[in-house]
Amino acid sequence: MAQNETNPKIEQQATPASAEPAAASAPEIMPSLEEMLKEAERKAQEHYDAWMYAKAEGENIRRRAVDDISKAQKFAVERFSNEMLAVKDSLEAGLVVTTENVASFKGGMELTLKQLSGVFEKFNISEINPVGEKLDPHKHQAIGMMDSDQPANTVVSVMQKGYALNDRVLRPALVMVAKGKE
Repeated sequence: MAQNETNPKIEQQATPASAEPAAASAPEIMPSLEEMLKEAERKAQEHYDAWMYAKAEGENIRRRAVDDISKAQKFAVERFSNEMLAVKDSLEAGLVVTTENVASFKGGMELTLKQLSGVFEKFNISEINPVGEKLDPHKHQAIGMMDSDQPANTVVSVMQKGYALNDRVLRPALVMVAKGKE
């Protein structure tokens, strides 16, 4: 009987209650190669879809930027053009007036010039009128030299004023410069 008593103990020790569920669940924890392949393919498809979405979004952003640049170039001078229309209207109104009074005509021209100067100021267009300044080849174009009491290469007279837009020369001033004293 002593052997029978020990056998159940050995059997109980050899097969504990916790060992059976672990053995039964082990195949369920480890996925099969097919399942792993399907999961990897699903993730690859997700990444591919996300990449395609990002690529399409990038193309849309690029296309919108090209459109925005195109519109900005087309309509960049719209505000300036609208302001210039008022000056043109003033000039046309002055031409319609049939008075023979020179003072009245001159007054209208001065008002129109003041209006034009206001537009130039609003858009940072400045006049280059360099009388008495040293010749600056970046802002002035010398068309001749003349005798003068001024030092050499000093602007003596301006034949045509120059203009700059935000300190960038639109048109250089046409000037006569001093030859200098001999």
